[in-house]
Amino acid sequence: MSSEFEMSLMGELQFFLEPQIKQGPDGTFVHQAKYTRDILKKFDMGDSKPVTTPMSTNTALDADEDGEAVDQKEFRGMIGSLLYLTVTRSDIKFAVCLCARYQASPRTSHRQVVKRIFRYLKFTPKLGFWYFSGSSLSFRGFSNAGCRIDRKSTSGTCQFLRTSLVSWSSHKQASVSLSSTKVEYIVAASCCSQLLWMKATLSDFGLSFRRIPLLVDSTSAIIVTKNPNGDIDLIHVATQNQLADIFTKPLEFSAFVRLRVLRFSLVYVLFQVEGVDNALIKGEIESQWTGLFALLV
Repeated sequence: MSSEFEMSLMGELQFFLEPQIKQGPDGTFVHQAKYTRDILKKFDMGDSKPVTTPMSTNTALDADEDGEAVDQKEFRGMIGSLLYLTVTRSDIKFAVCLCARYQASPRTSHRQVVKRIFRYLKFTPKLGFWYFSGSSLSFRGFSNAGCRIDRKSTSGTCQFLRTSLVSWSSHKQASVSLSSTKVEYIVAASCCSQLLWMKATLSDFGLSFRRIPLLVDSTSAIIVTKNPNGDIDLIHVATQNQLADIFTKPLEFSAFVRLRVLRFSLVYVLFQVEGVDNALIKGEIESQWTGLFALLV
């Protein structure tokens, strides 16, 4: 590139906008610990009591039209700050996107849920993505649906390159579905579109993939959508191994930690940046990934 463009070497990349980047021989750690501390201080949550999950399973948000209104500017500022944090914190993606639906007329009940997310960040300020170095690549996606609000379900998808989470989404479906099969079909179609777009993008870098696995926990949706001659291979996965579940509904503590640590330790490593036995972590995480897909054969 230096032959075509005027360039200068500024040293190893450590910051890119807000995300912090730590590079090593075993991989790259991307996190927003500093930004997390900054927003906790900005919204006076630095001394708040930590909690272990971003949202309680008993939370049932609605418009709450009879509730007490709160400062819309402050509420939108909190949501905007959290949305930017989801660049490296997909564990809060569902909770933040759910609260974002009520920005037009926020109430006290909505603000309390948002404050819980900040309290969770106080508990996990250094959580981030750990991308392993390696030459072999596999490509797969997960899709799931849940959390029916306003009679519309929430779609959750995630896509992996090898053991690295590279894309994810959580959003309310645009239409009301009359069956769970249709709900799962809609989210599988959305995930399929993302996988095909990523496949085309990766081909520009000389990477080719044949049939890409898309893991769904609904057998009826698989029967409706399966195409033996297509680019996507739909595979059934047990509900407890559905990684997209974390993007569709609030989970109780053990299930949330299982997905975040035991399964999402594929990409999440909660640790101090310095003084970590990366080789030990790498072996443990890759064994979890191998164990998960051994169930699918």
